[in-house]
Amino acid sequence: MRIGELAEQTNLSKDTIRFYERIGLVEGERRPNGYRDFPAEMVTWLHYVRTAQALGFSLSEITKHGDQLRDSPDSTAALSALLADKVQVIDNRMAELATLRADLTDRIGTGCPLRPASDK
Repeated sequence: MRIGELAEQTNLSKDTIRFYERIGLVEGERRPNGYRDFPAEMVTWLHYVRTAQALGFSLSEITKHGDQLRDSPDSTAALSALLADKVQVIDNRMAELATLRADLTDRIGTGCPLRPASDK
């Protein structure tokens, strides 16, 4: 399938698909006429990529684990481990944000909020 068809079926722009190709997220073969030719299963893969992004995975993470995820059944231990790792990253970030929020809250109404808390 040509890039225009792939873009239409995935609701992505041609530029996005070209970018994904440059970073190794998708692969298309070049025909003798110079057009890209993508396999039909690329539609499913790109929907998967968009879902993974919505779940907080970066393109770098998706690219790194792409072959493993693309070739494995939906309920593998590897996929579960990746999801569990992402939950841990989110939990750590939430704890950091809670600490930041508490610090900001403590500084409200105390004068210059840019002074270290120990100087007050």
